Amino acid sequence: MSAQDEVTDLLVELIRINTSNPTHPERPAAEWVAAKLDEVGIDSQIIEASKGRASTIARIEGSDPSRAPLLIHGHLDVVPADASEWTVDPFGGEVKDGFVWGRGAIDMKDMDAMVLALVRDWARTGEKPPRDIVLAFVSDEEAGGRQGAHYLVDHHPDLFADCTEAISEVGGYSISLNEQARIYAVQTAEKGIDWLRLKAKSVPGHGSMVHDSNAVTRLAEAVSRIGTHEWPIVITDTVRALVKGLSEVLQRDLDPEKADEWLPLLGGAARMLGATIRNTANPTMLQAGYKANVIPSTAEATIDCRFLPGEEQALLDTIDELLGEHVEREIEVSDIAVETSFDGALVDAMSAALKAEDPGAIPLPYLMSGGTDAKSFSTLGMRCFGFSPLLLPSDLDFMSMFHGIDERVPVEGLQFGVRVLERLLRSC
Repeated sequence: MSAQDEVTDLLVELIRINTSNPTHPERPAAEWVAAKLDEVGIDSQIIEASKGRASTIARIEGSDPSRAPLLIHGHLDVVPADASEWTVDPFGGEVKDGFVWGRGAIDMKDMDAMVLALVRDWARTGEKPPRDIVLAFVSDEEAGGRQGAHYLVDHHPDLFADCTEAISEVGGYSISLNEQARIYAVQTAEKGIDWLRLKAKSVPGHGSMVHDSNAVTRLAEAVSRIGTHEWPIVITDTVRALVKGLSEVLQRDLDPEKADEWLPLLGGAARMLGATIRNTANPTMLQAGYKANVIPSTAEATIDCRFLPGEEQALLDTIDELLGEHVEREIEVSDIAVETSFDGALVDAMSAALKAEDPGAIPLPYLMSGGTDAKSFSTLGMRCFGFSPLLLPSDLDFMSMFHGIDERVPVEGLQFGVRVLERLLRSC
């Protein structure tokens, strides 16, 4: 069975293994991956960060041992899904209307399946890549990777020490600008993360009395200031390169600073790309009180902050100004921003592979508003790219399905991705 024939079946099987983070540890999926590799003679090892939080690592030997290996990493965990909100069973792996449906279909069990299908096909036919390939199917990405990629980098860096480049999720997908022009967004950067815990304190009291120092009020005022703050536009090198590419494709003079000129041209992708021209801080959780008639002594909130490369301190300084006198903050989770340039032999090979399968392809770099395991692996000195190639229907709102309902991926898109990855890995 060829990789294109097998990729759909592999994705269906993997979706049916519920790996919702944190309630369903990844061990069953890690064992499934290891078994699929073992079937074709590829050795692997399973590494647990804690009970059940497992990653599968393998190395495929290339024909030129003098070349530095390429890391291909993908996460096995998914975010939870409420079945009552879906039109299909989110863990059923259903194939209908030309799509594979289910949680993880695009985030990111599709890439896991494409890579597995390709390396299994090569193992059966005896094909070898030019350079060694290190495969990492990891746990815990959806919770920041502390029991996944971070753990592997901290405790098993030898497995990746000689890798100089890496590819993974959320890149290489098509965005239709019009009937003739399709750009393929290759991720070369991503924002950093600071998840903040805010705490307001005051003297507790009876809810029926006048109370001038109310912790809930103090917190609510701070949260409102942060949530409604208009962050200034900051144009990074990556966004500047994206807009320059759009200008050339559309033969229009687009100004990166004037996002209202170019963001609408990107369709559904504008939802995510619109968050990459500024820092953001979104209140996401509130906790206070234990009884209706008791004014509590403390109130807490969680703020999801995402900062552009080089902008973390500016973001935190602004947050401190917005907090006010009686609210304190602490950082619960923090991770770096990542950025590399859109050049080099690997980028040339990615572009060539896309154009070979879609002559109208226009590869351009982009900055992702979220985060991936590239944050971990980049600390080992690798250049990290988001390249999980998909040819998508022009009317598919791709970005809305990340952590959304009715997540699905086109079967033809999966097969396209396998073909592109095969061309890439044969040439890079």
